[in-house]
Amino acid sequence: MMTNSLPALEIAGFRKSFRGLQVTNDVSFSVPQHCITAIIGPNGAGKTTLFNLITKLIEPDAGEATLFGSSLAKVDAARMAKKGLIRTFQTARVFPGLTALENVLVGHHRHMRSSVIGSALRLPGSRRAEAEVRARAFRLIEKLGLAAFADVNAVELPMGSQKLLEIARALMASPKLLLLDEPAAGLNDSETAELADVLIAVREAGITVMLVEHNMPLVMSVSDQVIVLDSGSLIAAGNPQAVQADPLVIEAYLGTEVAA
Repeated sequence: MMTNSLPALEIAGFRKSFRGLQVTNDVSFSVPQHCITAIIGPNGAGKTTLFNLITKLIEPDAGEATLFGSSLAKVDAARMAKKGLIRTFQTARVFPGLTALENVLVGHHRHMRSSVIGSALRLPGSRRAEAEVRARAFRLIEKLGLAAFADVNAVELPMGSQKLLEIARALMASPKLLLLDEPAAGLNDSETAELADVLIAVREAGITVMLVEHNMPLVMSVSDQVIVLDSGSLIAAGNPQAVQADPLVIEAYLGTEVAA
């Protein structure tokens, strides 16, 4: 579902090297709004580095990113969430000591509007707001098949469930652009199918999604656009069908058997 509106994200000339090794080499592309864009490529292609550059966990040597037309050059990592850019990581990061439901509720903290006094005195308005937020958080974990774990300490969940929990927490932050780093890693077939349904529902809700992913059936089934990196350079971009048939992509990543 491509659109002609202002891109959600534009990357212009990203370059990054570590100790003389070029890990991101003049990468430029745009991410349409209300679409799912997948970043694929072999290990070491620079996919996670690209996410880290976008979210300012590391600074580029050259190049710039714009979010809905606004430059991110002077926005630090701590302020990204306020801009509506939310990400997850390759390894699930849950808060120990909190239940699965409480972990998801953490995602709503930047939207809290109740006053300190109202919350402390448990005034009716604060109680209603809290109930609504908890109900929304429960709906999210229910959608991701985690309702049975709502009151379980998050660190006790299987790793695949922790990955899904992190996605629920990210969605609780009401992102405009959601970056998911290998969301299907550690998921079984059933969980991956649930994830695919969630990604499509997120797109239909108007949230733009970028994902780094190695699960090609998932990528090809949900993506509107696929960006392919190899050795830090962009070698292809287009819809899934075009990318699957690209000789450079077949040689660098997919392989002749998968392409066939």
